[in-house]
Amino acid sequence: MATRDAASRLFCAIDTHDLAAATELAGSLKGVVGGVKLGLEFFGAHGAAGVGAVAACGLPVFLDLKYNDIPNTVAGAVRTTAQFRPTLMTVHASGGPAMLRAAMAAAFRIADQDGHRPRVLAVTVLTSFDEDDLGAVGMSGPIPDQVRRLADLAQGCGLDGVVASAHEIGGLRAQCGGDFMIVVPGIRPAWSAADDQKRVIAPAEALRKGADVLVVGRPITKAIDPVLAARRIVEEMDAASPA
Repeated sequence: MATRDAASRLFCAIDTHDLAAATELAGSLKGVVGGVKLGLEFFGAHGAAGVGAVAACGLPVFLDLKYNDIPNTVAGAVRTTAQFRPTLMTVHASGGPAMLRAAMAAAFRIADQDGHRPRVLAVTVLTSFDEDDLGAVGMSGPIPDQVRRLADLAQGCGLDGVVASAHEIGGLRAQCGGDFMIVVPGIRPAWSAADDQKRVIAPAEALRKGADVLVVGRPITKAIDPVLAARRIVEEMDAASPA
């Protein structure tokens, strides 16, 4: 796999209350990573204007707001994202089939003249969860089984892919096929700390297992030199054998 291809599969998670720092980081990473992920912490601090400011830096945006509400509300929320032209966005698979279908229908309705629309991903089981956490919220385990159940639901509702731990990639690929997108957070190179993620994996291993997109936050954003850290991760990815 070429370095350019590896870089396009790396998204940097930016969650900060400092909008100037976020836009500066996004600008510095252009051409180094494939895009930036903006989540709830960022959106809560800066709102739509903040998303627009980062999007203006020229990198693809993964809008990770994990919508989970009644179908009409989620459809309306998806439609409001058209102004940002996000590449990826998320809903919770546990929101159920009607909500998932409504989100997907809304994504198609906001496609532009070039056919661009956000690819809608279903969040399965958060990478901060372990088996005890799963049971505490009333979900049936073990985790890989629950991930596959939710992925099957999402695929049946027409979604583009899922967000899941790299430890579930093999089962998802066997079940959902090669065209179903698997986006993997909880990526930690060997030289970084795991922080609050419980099901983490190294970049090269995630790609070998079949991940399509890797999401990395603190190993890049908290580094003394974020651009150098991102390049180190891309080098690790580039060394991976194709899945």
